[in-house]
Amino acid sequence: MKLREMLESCYRRLERCFGGGGRNGGDRLLWHMDLKPHASGDYSIAVVQANSSLEDQSQVFTSPSATYVGVYDGHGGPEASRFITNHLFPFLHKFTSEQGGLSAEVIRKAFDATEEEFLHLVKRSWLARPQIASVGSCCLVGAISNDVLYVANLGDSRVVLGRRVSDGRTSYSTPVVAERLSTDHNVGVEEVRKEVEALHPDDSHIVVYTRGVWRIKGIIQVSRSIGDIYLKKPEFNRDPLFQQFGLPVPLRRAVMSAEPSILIRKLRPQDLFLIFASDGLWEQLSDEAAVELVLKNPRVGIAKRLVRAAIQEAARKRELRYDDIKRIEKGVRRHFHDDITVIVIYLDHQQGTPNVRSRDHCMVDCTSAPVDIFSFNADEVDNTPHTFP
Repeated sequence: MKLREMLESCYRRLERCFGGGGRNGGDRLLWHMDLKPHASGDYSIAVVQANSSLEDQSQVFTSPSATYVGVYDGHGGPEASRFITNHLFPFLHKFTSEQGGLSAEVIRKAFDATEEEFLHLVKRSWLARPQIASVGSCCLVGAISNDVLYVANLGDSRVVLGRRVSDGRTSYSTPVVAERLSTDHNVGVEEVRKEVEALHPDDSHIVVYTRGVWRIKGIIQVSRSIGDIYLKKPEFNRDPLFQQFGLPVPLRRAVMSAEPSILIRKLRPQDLFLIFASDGLWEQLSDEAAVELVLKNPRVGIAKRLVRAAIQEAARKRELRYDDIKRIEKGVRRHFHDDITVIVIYLDHQQGTPNVRSRDHCMVDCTSAPVDIFSFNADEVDNTPHTFP
């Protein structure tokens, strides 16, 4: 084989492993992995970066017996979402092994342990980096094991199920509906706002409408997260060291929590696919629009298609085109849309039947999106094999 053919062959293999690489229609801030197998079907991932440092992180763990999905939408910096990527799944595996299987209690313990470990990190870093107390992340996790779906959530990332309407004679002509499976912990939702107010009857300013949205203490929209220690541990907020970096917020007690909402659902033949995404997607597309797009398009690259649809909608709102948006640098681009992460999980083989193709690959696999899309794509361009004459 000629040198050029060898190099191109290697590059194609890398593309298949790590995603679409630089072939993203000229969008240097977009990364995608078009399609991979898991035990119950296929999955697709795409991420677009808008912030100066990517604050969204995501991962999919697959094995013959289980599939785990994680979407972590950070705020105040990338540290919390990156921390969750490295710690939550190991805790899930540890507690699942100790308890003899997955359960709501196992998931709660994994979330609690991740929160506790992040608190330890904040304490260790406090003197050198007091601002780390203001970093946090939403945390959405899905787990499929023995044909049972577990969904756990903190914050306003969301999972939506595409499901055929059951009429006793399900067929390809049967309508497909969007069913939201997670709870948005965002005080923009009246029910969540009332929940927070009921927990703080002695604080008439616990939720404030400012800068066009409802916020807890005028600061943050989500009511549950990993991190945000300064809003959970008043002693950090009162420390003069922290007040050099942020406005003091008078707190009597914690105003946020790390207690996840958990849903457990037996998967049914009518359940077609799951869309896990950070709120960057849902700010632009309705649940129904996202499900319809997945239903009507090929599987390969479906997550990328959803991300692009969201960006096109963000562009339309500003009377721009997607081509205009993708030329905007990271950081500045945040003024037009948020970081967006999408993972689509197809559900093909219920009743405990593993995906045959998954047995042709590694028995255990974990795919994580790059820590920073801009840096990843820049490195890939630098390392792309040249075509020799």
